[in-house]
Amino acid sequence: MIKQERILKILSASYSSEKSSILSEKYNTITFKVLKNAKKSEIKNSIKKIFNIQPKSVKTLTMKGKKKKYKNFSGKRKSWKKAYIVFEKNQNIKIMQNIE
Repeated sequence: MIKQERILKILSASYSSEKSSILSEKYNTITFKVLKNAKKSEIKNSIKKIFNIQPKSVKTLTMKGKKKKYKNFSGKRKSWKKAYIVFEKNQNIKIMQNIE
């Protein structure tokens, strides 16, 4: 059983990009930034608890942090995890999507 605190922390933010907006229109898919150590089953459960909707499937991938250079300093951005959540055709979630 997942704790209520963890359920609320798993979904960090909605993620918007060109690819995610196309998937949203075509396949009724929503993209979220999630915790790096979140499992697919935990993501599915948190969607159920927060939005009261049963997702059809969850697909995850880890985005590697980019190497960046500024003058003489070089560094790396943090890696993060992204989840594509697919819903049935008649299901819908209204979310304010961030533009990044």
